[in-house]
This record gives sequence, C-alpha cells and structure tokens, in this order.
Amino acid sequence: MKDTAIYGVSSIVGRFLNWWLVPYHAGIFDPGEYGVVSNLYSYVAFALILLTYGMETGFFRFASTKEKRESIYSTSMISLIGTSLLFLLAIGLFRENIANTLQYPGKSAFIWWLAITVSIDAVTALPFARLRLMNRPIKFASIKIINIFLNIGLNLFFLSVCPWLLKNWPDLYILKYYDPGLGVGYIFLANMLASVFTLLLLFKELSVIKPHFDPVLIKMMLLYSFPILVIGIAGMINQNIDKILIPFLIPEDKNPMYQLGIYGANYKLAVLMNMFIQSFRYSFEPFFFNRNSGDNRDNPAVYATVMKYFVVFGLLIFLAMALNLDIVKLLIPAKYHEGIKVVPIILVADLFFGIFFSASIWYKLKDKTWYGAIIALTGAIITLVMNFVLIPVWGYMGSAVALLVCYTVMMVINHFWGQKHYPIPLNVKRITTYFIISLLIYVFSLLYSDFDPGIKLLISFFWISLFSGLVFLMEKKELMSILKRNKG
Repeated sequence: MKDTAIYGVSSIVGRFLNWWLVPYHAGIFDPGEYGVVSNLYSYVAFALILLTYGMETGFFRFASTKEKRESIYSTSMISLIGTSLLFLLAIGLFRENIANTLQYPGKSAFIWWLAITVSIDAVTALPFARLRLMNRPIKFASIKIINIFLNIGLNLFFLSVCPWLLKNWPDLYILKYYDPGLGVGYIFLANMLASVFTLLLLFKELSVIKPHFDPVLIKMMLLYSFPILVIGIAGMINQNIDKILIPFLIPEDKNPMYQLGIYGANYKLAVLMNMFIQSFRYSFEPFFFNRNSGDNRDNPAVYATVMKYFVVFGLLIFLAMALNLDIVKLLIPAKYHEGIKVVPIILVADLFFGIFFSASIWYKLKDKTWYGAIIALTGAIITLVMNFVLIPVWGYMGSAVALLVCYTVMMVINHFWGQKHYPIPLNVKRITTYFIISLLIYVFSLLYSDFDPGIKLLISFFWISLFSGLVFLMEKKELMSILKRNKG
C-alpha cells in the first residue's frame, strides 16, 4: 500500500506540475500558435501507444514470477528498441513529407524532435515497469519528478530567460544558438532534452539487458498484449482524435488552428476532475483486487458503496468548477476565455469516463478483457463519426459534445454488461438523483450568469453546501455505520 501511494502521489504531483505549463504557454503564445502544441501532442499520444504496443502490461503478466524474469525483460527491451529505431529511421527519411502532410511545411524539426521523444518514452516504459516490479518506488518516482522539473526548467529557460537575455544582453555567446523564430518549437525541444536525460538516469536498468531474444516468448507476449493495444488506440481516439481532425474539418477561413488553441487550453482546465480520477484509479484497483482475494464475499457491496461516493465527490468537483467559471477562467489569458463554455461539458465527460473506468473492474476480474476492447472500440467509432459530423458545423463545441456522448455510451454499455457478468448492488436511482440535482443546479446558475462575480461566488457556495447537506441527510445512516466500523 505504501508503494502504491508513492506511485500515485508522484503521478498526481507530476500531472499537476506539468499542467502549469498550460497557462504559462497560453500566456506566451496566441491561440493559433498554441493550437500547434495541442495538435502535435495528439499525434504523439497515438505514436506512444503504437510504439509500446501493450508490452508494459505484457511484461507485468509474464515477469510476475522471478523465473526467467531477466530473459523476459531482455527480449521485451530488444523488441521495443528495435521497433523504436525502425520508427526513427522512417521519420528521419520522410520527416519533410510528414511535416507537409500535417500542414507544417518547413517545420520538420518539430516532427523529428517529437519522434525522438516518443521513441525514448517507449523504450523507457519497460525500465520503469521493471522498477515497479522490483519494488523500487523511490527511484521510480524520483526519476519521473526529475524529468518533469527538467522539462519545466527548460521551458522557462527557452521561452522566458533567453528572450530576456536577448533583450538585455544580445551579445552573449549562448544566444548564438537561440532562434526567437522557433516559437513553440522550444516546447518540443525541451521535452526531447528531458526525455534524453531520463534515458541516462535509467542507465543501470538498461545495462542489464542481455543479447538474448526469444521469438517464442515475444509471440506469446504480443498475443497477450494485443487487446491492450486495441484498447489503448481506441482510448486515444476518444481523447485526442478531435485535436487531430479540427485542422482538417474546419474551413481555413474560420481559422482552425486558432479554434484548436482555444479548445486545447480550455480542455485542460478540467485538470481537477482528471487529478481526482487519477488518484482514485491508483488507490481503487489495488484495494479492490486485494479484497477480491481469499474468501471475501462482501466485495460487491463494498464496490457499490465506493462507487456511490466516487460519483458524489465527482459531482462536487463539477459544481465547484462549473458554478465558478468566472474564477476558473482566470487561470488562462483573456484571449482564450471564449472557449470556457466547453469546460462543464468536459467535466461531465471526464466524470463519466471515471465511472466507466471504475466499473470496468468486472472484466479484469473475470479475465474478459476483450469486452473492454469492444466497449472502447464502440466509443471510438462514436467519437469518429460525431467529430466528422459536428466539427464542420459547431467547431470545437462539436468535439466536446462528441466526447460526452462517447463516454456516456461506454459507461452505459459497461454497466449493463458488468451487471450480467459480475452483479453489483449499485443504488442507480440514488446516483441518478444526485446527478440530476447537480445538473439542475448548474442549469439554474445560467440564469444569473450576468451577476457580479462576488455575488455569484456566494450563490455557488450556497448551492454546493445545499447539495452536500442533502447528500449527508440521505446517506447519514450509512456514513455513521462506516465511521463506527473504522473506529472499531
């Protein structure tokens, strides 16, 4: 449990620190320039899924016992290194063509730096997995945090320190290598340099690789990992395909990169919901799998209770942010505020994804991972179709609606299949009631959207307090029972 806490805290802290680059970048670059960042990092997300092809999960599965662990590690690493080198070779040969295809003529350096970054990240996925398997959480977390701080530091150096030096001491030798026209390219360069340094920090884990490759073993691992790859690709379609399609589906006269920049910055304002879901994921799975071992028979009831309060806390986060958008939007510059209307939609969509992920424990317990792949592929098809239909009409609002519909359908399908294979006594009526109440509160808040921000803050506090009090009254008996058990 201690190790899980270290992994979870390091991940959450890392995401939080990295998130602060969003308002920092938004303050430096115009929406059209920031759109480039959102667009290219969406391609990176897909590339990383393809280049790791589920091998991290496969490694955990096959190397869970010490027997042949080093052989499994070496075989897996040789496979990943080989495919990553082939990927780099292909990008190196065709990066100009790729840049032109992606509508970035003359920016092939961006493509090359990102290719190096994603290749290194793919290769280092297994050394990080090996650290987890060997119960080395401190080293794991330390390297992750160092990577994040280095990335942030390099961003500050390239985007703030160098321009300041250029203005005040333009003759400095170091500035001979600085190009102000590179703009957002320095974001990608900083990321690449941080990844290179991470690779060096993992030298010990890389040095134990032996020149041994087992073709039979790699075939078994690939067969096991393929559903994970399918789920990963489908997940990336749901999360990132909109940021890839917007530049192609919005007419040039409507400035698609500007719209993408607005959407990308506001999309990331839902960070609080994402951090809540991430922290829940790190604590929930180990807790539930541990309870599922042995002769425990109360897991379904415990699961139902956990899920109910997960939804309650998620709705409180939704209300806290959606009712106070005037405050939330201050995190990004005013030039991005026109997109603030997507934040409530993204918050609900993320909450539904959190419910889906939490409820998906059933097919992991029952070894029916292909059900997860089918649900994820269904969501991906919905996302693709709705983005192609709605983006030309509604712009980035169409993308937000597509995401909400996708996660709603995935959540519903997963619930009904889960109840068939692993029945959970969920109080669906109670959960639905809480959701409807919170949604009605949000809709009512739109009626006083023009009020003074101070008055709106007071009204929002009243609504959140009222919702919290209502939940307490309805769950008082159960909450008192939980408190008594914990004291005992």
